Amino acid sequence: MAMITEPRWTGEHVVSEANGQRSREQGILAAGKHAAGTVLAKNADGDFVALAPGANDATKTAAAILYAPTDASEGPVPCVVHARDCEVHDECLAWPDGITDAQKTTALKALDGAGIVVR
Repeated sequence: MAMITEPRWTGEHVVSEANGQRSREQGILAAGKHAAGTVLAKNADGDFVALAPGANDATKTAAAILYAPTDASEGPVPCVVHARDCEVHDECLAWPDGITDAQKTTALKALDGAGIVVR
């Protein structure tokens, strides 16, 4: 029997969020095809991109969590992110391949500073 692995569902990473839509915001995902729960940064244009902890620019700083699977592989597209005042499951987050423990700790501190608590 073949084993099937389901992708992350929209909002699966959420433990709790503020009333209404306070925890979420709309933005632009600049590039790539990403699963719900992907840890994001912002580029120089203010668009969301996958966290790049080894970079030498703003993309090394965690800023938000992608709410739903989003495909920007053919160009920038609208997206929804958790940007503040929420709790998320660590095991449901998508981190960059090869992220070190120190880089993850730095990213977790940046998210905590935005009011995103990783449990």
